[in-house]
Formats: sequence, structure tokens, C-alpha cells
Amino acid sequence: MIKWFLAVLGYFVFRLPGAVIGFLLGSVFENVSKSSSGSFETVFRNTSQRPVSPADFELNLLSLCSIVIKADGSVNQTELNYVRQYFVSTYGKDKANAIFKTFNEVVKQREISAQRICAYLAGRTRYEMRLQILHFLFGIANADGAVTSGESSKIKEIAGYFRIHFRDFESIQAMFVKKGDDAYKILEIDKTATPEEIKKAYRKMVKKYHPDKVITQDEAIKKGAEEKFKQVQRAYEQLQKERGF
Repeated sequence: MIKWFLAVLGYFVFRLPGAVIGFLLGSVFENVSKSSSGSFETVFRNTSQRPVSPADFELNLLSLCSIVIKADGSVNQTELNYVRQYFVSTYGKDKANAIFKTFNEVVKQREISAQRICAYLAGRTRYEMRLQILHFLFGIANADGAVTSGESSKIKEIAGYFRIHFRDFESIQAMFVKKGDDAYKILEIDKTATPEEIKKAYRKMVKKYHPDKVITQDEAIKKGAEEKFKQVQRAYEQLQKERGF
């Protein structure tokens, strides 16, 4: 391969530093050549080479939680307790406390940027995972019984940074913000949809939101994925009853 050829050549010319530089230049050249083919497999493989570590994921997730909690200009204690209890029930008290301690130390050193966090996670997680993070954030906003416009706007902003499709955002939002046509929005269809269109939409949502699609070791995200999947099922069952099919 080119990177090894350049590494050997660099070694003979500049010894070890030359070998390192040659290897890096060769790697860049190979990646550019592969990406130019435009294959989905190549793009997916390149993305999967940059996984996010469990520790990084937990801290970045907690950072997004803090952004949503402070969306209305103040810290809501109910929402803060929701996040803490969620982390404790998922990771155990000792690990949860360690995560919060590290988070507090990091926050003192730098300002939390939703755009930077989302850019980092977007390049290291599957689309289905990002949908689940969005669902989790709405759960936090709804912990005190209602999602405010400020919280909804902030989560919408995060969804944009995550490159989430608008209908997917609306679908998840409808699971928490009730407006009368929630079942339709959850299934991403219009009220005029026929029974066949509803069935087709349901099958599509089952594939998209099935917990198996969320490949992660994070138990908090796994539990949320299961709950989101149940809401899709409930929406379909509701329309079955209302439309009589």
C-alpha cells in the first residue's frame, strides 16, 4: 500500500521522523482515493474508525443535558434530579458520582458549546443513536410536566447540529408535546393518510426506531430506545382504534 511505501522511503531519507510523516501522507492519500469512489460502505467504514469512548460519550451527553436544563435561563431542580437519578439508576451511584465530578471539573475549564459537542458526536455515532439522544433530551425537558418553548427551541437547535431530519424531530417532539395529532406526527404522516399508508408508515418506523438499531453499550440510551419504540407502537394502536382497521 502507498502509506507503507512512503513510510519506508521516508525512513531511508529522514529516519524515524521521515517514516512517520510518510505513513501519514500515504494514509491521507489512500483515504482521499477511497472517498472519491463515493461508496456508502467506504463512508461508513471511515466513520466507524472514529468511535467515541464510553467516558467521552457520558460526559458529552451530560453536557447536552445541562444545556437543555438551562435553556430557560435558570436551573430547574426537578430536571436536574431527573438527570441525576437517570445516571444513578443506569450506571450505579459510584460511577454516576464520578461522571458528575469529572463533568463539573471540565465545565469550570471551558464553556459548553452545543455545536461543538454535536459535531463531535455526529462524526462518531449512527443516525439512530442521535435520534435516541434527542428523545432523552426531551425526556429531561418534560421531567417537570411540560416542555417549554425555550427547551423545545434549544433541542431543535441541537437536532440541527446533529443533522436530524425535521420530520424525525417532529416525531420525537410529538411524543412529549401533545397537540391532538400526536399519533400522526409520531408516525410521520398526515391526518389524511389511508389505513394502508398508516400501516406502511408504522412498518417504516419500526425499522427506524427498533432498539436493535441503537448500537451502544450505554444503558441509559438503550432504555430510552425501548421506551421510544413503545411510543411508536402506542401511536399505531391508537390510530387503529380511531380509524377502525
